[in-house]
Amino acid sequence: MGAHVLNRILLVEDEPDIQVIAGLALEKVGNFSVEICSSAAEAIEKAPSFAPDLILLDVMMPGIDGPSTLKKLRQIPQTSKTPVIFLTAKVQPPEIERYKQLGAVDVIAKPFDPMKLAAKINKIWERHRD
Repeated sequence: MGAHVLNRILLVEDEPDIQVIAGLALEKVGNFSVEICSSAAEAIEKAPSFAPDLILLDVMMPGIDGPSTLKKLRQIPQTSKTPVIFLTAKVQPPEIERYKQLGAVDVIAKPFDPMKLAAKINKIWERHRD
C-alpha cells in the first residue's frame, strides 16, 4: 500500500441507509475524504479522478456485484493496485477466503458499528501497507 496516509476512501454501496451511515462515520469519526458511489458503473466512472487510497466495496449489488466491480477496477491504471475491503453480510470463513483470493485485503462484516468503522479500516490499512 505504500507509506502514505490513508485519506481518500471510495465507498461503493447500493443501500442509501448504509451510504449515509458509513459516509458519516468515515467523514466525521475518521476524518476521511469520502466519495460515495451507489453502483459499479458509478465507481468505475468516478474512481480514476477521485484517486482513492482505499476502496470500500459492497459485495452484493444489483447488476454488477462487488467481485466483478473489483475485476473492472483492476483494469483501470489509477485503481489497479488500490487496496479493496469488501463490505458484506456473508462472512463465513470460506467466503472471506474467496474474497481475499479475488484480491481484497480484508472483509468488514455488515452490520458494522459506525463508531468503530474508521478505526477498523485504519487497523486494516496499518496491517496491510508495505
